[in-house]
Amino acid sequence: MLVSDFDYHLPEHLIAQHPPAERGGSRLLRVNGRVLQDDHFATIADALDAGDVLVFNDTRVIKARLFGEKASGGKIEALVERVLNEHEVLAHVRASKSPKPGTRLVFAGRWQAEMVERAGELFKLRFLDAANVFDILDASGKLPLPPYIERDTDGDDDERYQTVYAREKGAVAAPTAGLHFTDAMLQTLRDKGVILCSVTLHVGAGTFQPVRVENIAEHKMHSEIYDIPQATVDAIDAAHKVGRKVLAVGTTSMRALESAARPDGVLRAGRGETDIFITPGYRFNVVDKLLTNFHLPKSTLLMLVSAFAGYEEMRAAYAHAVAQEYRFFSYGDAMLLTRKE
Repeated sequence: MLVSDFDYHLPEHLIAQHPPAERGGSRLLRVNGRVLQDDHFATIADALDAGDVLVFNDTRVIKARLFGEKASGGKIEALVERVLNEHEVLAHVRASKSPKPGTRLVFAGRWQAEMVERAGELFKLRFLDAANVFDILDASGKLPLPPYIERDTDGDDDERYQTVYAREKGAVAAPTAGLHFTDAMLQTLRDKGVILCSVTLHVGAGTFQPVRVENIAEHKMHSEIYDIPQATVDAIDAAHKVGRKVLAVGTTSMRALESAARPDGVLRAGRGETDIFITPGYRFNVVDKLLTNFHLPKSTLLMLVSAFAGYEEMRAAYAHAVAQEYRFFSYGDAMLLTRKE
């Protein structure tokens, strides 16, 4: 298939620049084949029965954007893509002239760092202060909102661009399908008998990178770290044995689960690194339903949901969403998709 097969017209005013006034106040488009139902996210518990499993991505967005200058002069901006250890990171770096190995950098006027080496498009940076990298980012970093949100971060973003269950630090972007849930909704699901489980996949900046080839088979996905707890594997196995459903909250949870089930379809616990690229024709092994937001035209995530719910079905759903003026992307509305058999 071609990248152009996944294009659609999106009026700019439908791109959500702010979260809804209240968490959980979004709309929900239910998609089951060609059947479309306009709803509200507050009804999400109605889509699940006792014994079904809901899988969240518990990654936490870090304040990954740092501003500073080279010791020799010249402004520099770093977007941390991955924390390697207490003092080293891989980062995207913007500067008038790319720093060479050994170049000293100063961030926020206080944090000393050294460019160690290039790693493809990324730069390996070593912070020379005693402080842990996460402490440095908490103290001086800025939350990296997606490029289609055309404003600076504000105080509300520190709370609203995190899920209420965010725990494991390491993401550059939020697992946005989870932004709709409130603590009260989670309790309602527990009270109903729904099993709540987690995985961790640290979302990288590559999630926003465009597909630069026309034939999607030639595209190389970015790589991300994931971790699947044994308790999550056990809950999913138990549910499937008695005919219950597994609902992944977000494409990141989906990618983690499907990656951990390769190559033989058996879900296994543990930590790994994935560059899985899910396109139409992919055979799903774990997930029965998917909760997700609306995705960018020509994006790998639009290809993923088209593989899951059906290519023509998703084209119809997106056309409907545009016509009904749903809010799109990270701070936008949600879709609930049923896997096409």
